[in-house]
Amino acid sequence: MTVLSPVLPLRSGALIPQIGLGTWPMDDDEAASAVNTAVGLGYRHFDTAENYGNEKGVGEGLRRSGLDRSEAFITTKFNKEWHSFDGARQAAEAALQRLGTDYVDLLLIHWPNPGLNRFVDAFRGMRAAQEDGLVRAIGVSNFKPAHLQQLADAGLVPEVNQIQLDPYRPRRDVRESHARLDIVTEAWSPLGKGTDLLKDSRITALADKYGRTPAQIVLRWDVQSGLVTIPKSANPQRMAENLDVFGFELDAEEMAALDGMETDDRISDSDVFGH
Repeated sequence: MTVLSPVLPLRSGALIPQIGLGTWPMDDDEAASAVNTAVGLGYRHFDTAENYGNEKGVGEGLRRSGLDRSEAFITTKFNKEWHSFDGARQAAEAALQRLGTDYVDLLLIHWPNPGLNRFVDAFRGMRAAQEDGLVRAIGVSNFKPAHLQQLADAGLVPEVNQIQLDPYRPRRDVRESHARLDIVTEAWSPLGKGTDLLKDSRITALADKYGRTPAQIVLRWDVQSGLVTIPKSANPQRMAENLDVFGFELDAEEMAALDGMETDDRISDSDVFGH
């Protein structure tokens, strides 16, 4: 029996599954195999990017699976060289060619690269591509509140901001901006990349209580927090476990405990880093 993720509505009317399959750093062959397997397990949301170099593999995996295109939700992202009005459309068209599909469900600016100061023009270009049907929904990734405000001041509001987020790095400042602007928060590396999050006694105690894996506890926290989350795995058992987080619920005290786990772990500074 497959498990299907609940969905969240985006402003455009698109419905984004709350749990998706992350595909970095898979190559094309690995991505094709993982996506094909994931479809059979119930995944319908697949996250890729120009910079990952595996868009062809994601598209191939979906074709191999036999899943109807209308049932899949594909997210991809483009690099800084396309940060212009015309460049965003070129990036969308190139992604469609690599994926082998007629439209992308969600297109994101991968990093703001504020030193270039062209992400506003790029977003306008994405909106034009959306109006022409190349993409269903548009958003950003790794944007800070100041970057989001710069877009808002231009009358532009992303539907999604995909950011590094986990219980050690809950990103409250960014999520507050999202709440104010009606932006859906999506977590990349939700299982604590570069940390011992999954060994933390507060997580493992809950895993023992519910008979779940530590990863399932963290992903359940994501879902109950109203986040979209994209754990990466190429292991079929872990992929199945990552999707199977809807048969239990954390109580308010447990959610509060996970909400209070913030540490001083650093993230890549999107004011200075970005491709």
